[in-house]
Amino acid sequence: PGAAVRRLAARMPGRDVGGGSHIRLGEVLVLGPETPGSRTMATGEPILFDRLDGETAARVALVPGGRETAAGFASYLATPLIARGVVVGCAIFARSPASPAFNQGDISLAGELASRAAVCIDNARLYGQERRTALALQQGLLPGQPHVPDGLEVAHRYLPVGASVVGGDWYDIVPLSGGRAALIVGDAMGHGPEAAAVMVQLRTAAHTLADLDLPPREVLRRLDRMAAGIAAAPFATCIYAVVDPPGRACEIAQAGHLPPALVPPGGDAALLDLPPGLPLGLGAESFLATRVPLAPGAALALYTDGLVESRARPLDEGLAALRSALGECLGRPGATLGDACDAVTAQLRQHGEDDITLVLARIPGDGA
Repeated sequence: PGAAVRRLAARMPGRDVGGGSHIRLGEVLVLGPETPGSRTMATGEPILFDRLDGETAARVALVPGGRETAAGFASYLATPLIARGVVVGCAIFARSPASPAFNQGDISLAGELASRAAVCIDNARLYGQERRTALALQQGLLPGQPHVPDGLEVAHRYLPVGASVVGGDWYDIVPLSGGRAALIVGDAMGHGPEAAAVMVQLRTAAHTLADLDLPPREVLRRLDRMAAGIAAAPFATCIYAVVDPPGRACEIAQAGHLPPALVPPGGDAALLDLPPGLPLGLGAESFLATRVPLAPGAALALYTDGLVESRARPLDEGLAALRSALGECLGRPGATLGDACDAVTAQLRQHGEDDITLVLARIPGDGA
């Protein structure tokens, strides 16, 4: 019986409120069923009273100076905090004997204040729930520490658009036979549960298909068929690359995705002119794969559009900025892929309005 509440805010004119007072912010209280706070939450109606109930008075008396503080008030008003038809708490007002006792006009004013406070509290609670859900999804859906074959360096970064928003970006790194590795980057348009649901299905399917060691064009063809069967699936793109360190090359196929960038050891980055393909789910009969030489020391960059496009920056300008950042960061002597990922995302993120994913892969140079 009663109600468990957490004190969120308190104000006593001329006195400090906090850990050293009998009103401690963040304190969890269990209000008995006969206390005004519990009664106003149970009935949804305001309550006027002129003295503290026995339970509250006993609790206040346990704190040094609490009894004297309570004696300074002679009129009380308890009102429920109701948001969207749900009681989320209560507010207690008190006046000293020097002020008139609370009346019906005060009840109306307190009700307006309580209504606004209740909506703010409920919004904060909902935001907290969404943020925890988003963080759990982001952590659970992204790949763990991948096994990268010997003879290949890989670094990756994923930056969500917001702490409480789940996006549609995904990436994966799958080791293959013969020292090769599959690099996958995809983007389901939009944010929220719908985009996340499609993203996790496509990512899981892509990882399974990669494990079968299918050619890149066949992986995309099967992903396309799967995406077409997802009800109300949003627009999704994907790029699939198989890096072959022993063969010093990579094979790449795209499904409506932005072109990868190749950064030679000299640091002059260029976008690869490859067949773009159709986005996933549109029923493409085939996808074209291209074999690209990958010299030791050259880096391959796969990314999503959140890195290069925003309302404040056209795509062409974003791609040019990406080339410049990659060339600058990877052209430095001894530059690591991890440092390059951090520097590139930091430079381009200032215009970001979407999730950002960047994957860099490199066959170490001779003597590295």
